[in-house]
Amino acid sequence: MKIRVGQGYDVHRWVEGRPCILGGIEIESAKGPLGHSDADLVCHVICDALLGAANLRNIGFHFSDKDPQWKGVSSIALLTRVLEMIREKGWRFGNVDVTIILDQPHLNPHIPAMQANLAQVMAVELDQITLKATTSEGMGFVGRGEGISAMAVALITAE
Repeated sequence: MKIRVGQGYDVHRWVEGRPCILGGIEIESAKGPLGHSDADLVCHVICDALLGAANLRNIGFHFSDKDPQWKGVSSIALLTRVLEMIREKGWRFGNVDVTIILDQPHLNPHIPAMQANLAQVMAVELDQITLKATTSEGMGFVGRGEGISAMAVALITAE
């Protein structure tokens, strides 16, 4: 059996009046992440981790923010396409572990819904999706409320 691991990292600036969509779930917030797509950085870091593991470059290579076809697109659609891409290369999804870094809004009440949504979209078991939220303890751009960041590690396998 072949095993590969990939990592993903993403940041987005917070802006007033934009929806806050994370893991395909809209989170009540006065601010939302700025981006060309719906700016769901949870989906973005999962995509990057999977693409990296399969040696398929990164999300920006496949879904450029300069390409108008991706303007406003749901990041769930991007994740679905990335899963197809890794399957086309003979890989199977193993698991993903995501850490979201933000001071506000508090995400812990939303983690189960985000996890369930991602598991359903990805057609995997709930325990294959780990989501965690942490703060920056008031430090840096996250602590100043300027943005949000996330990291992910994904495992893929092949026979």
